[in-house]
Amino acid sequence: MKLDRSKRMIALSALGVLGIAGVAAIPTSSVQNPMQFAYVSTEVILRQTPGFVAAESTWNAEVTSYRAEVQILQRQLDSALTAFNQQAIVLSPTARQEKQTELQRLNEQLQQRTTEYSTRADERQRELMAPLEDRIQRVIDGLRAERALSAIFDVSAPGNNIVSADPVLDLTTTVVRRLTGQQQ
Repeated sequence: MKLDRSKRMIALSALGVLGIAGVAAIPTSSVQNPMQFAYVSTEVILRQTPGFVAAESTWNAEVTSYRAEVQILQRQLDSALTAFNQQAIVLSPTARQEKQTELQRLNEQLQQRTTEYSTRADERQRELMAPLEDRIQRVIDGLRAERALSAIFDVSAPGNNIVSADPVLDLTTTVVRRLTGQQQ
């Protein structure tokens, strides 16, 4: 329905008033495609994606070796600290200062390695998971386009603020089926 100029101005003014009041009003004739939404749990999808178990296993093995190295350094520091505490009374001020400097160096080395290994572990996790996440994203994007959805929300994302949704809108199983090659 086409409005003449004065009626459009009145309609726009009314919409402005409604907008200020916090009410959204859209004439139904201008809505061609209503917004449609769905949701997924990418956490569930990722865990069921082919290749996830191998990637997680690889990452866990590498992180275990990092942890073992950090534990060795921690034991060395603990041992040196215990020895220092036992000998501190009989040490000369110069020897005590040297031992304290050595303890600081060991502590700094431990902190540096811990940070280094944590960074390596994070990078490796991203490296291992990126191909899986990319595949998941392509399937989700394909479903969104195929079903003409406006958006697909991730209910497993921190702070998603979705407290209730119709299970019919859940595409998690559909995404997993497509990733695993199962028929729908």
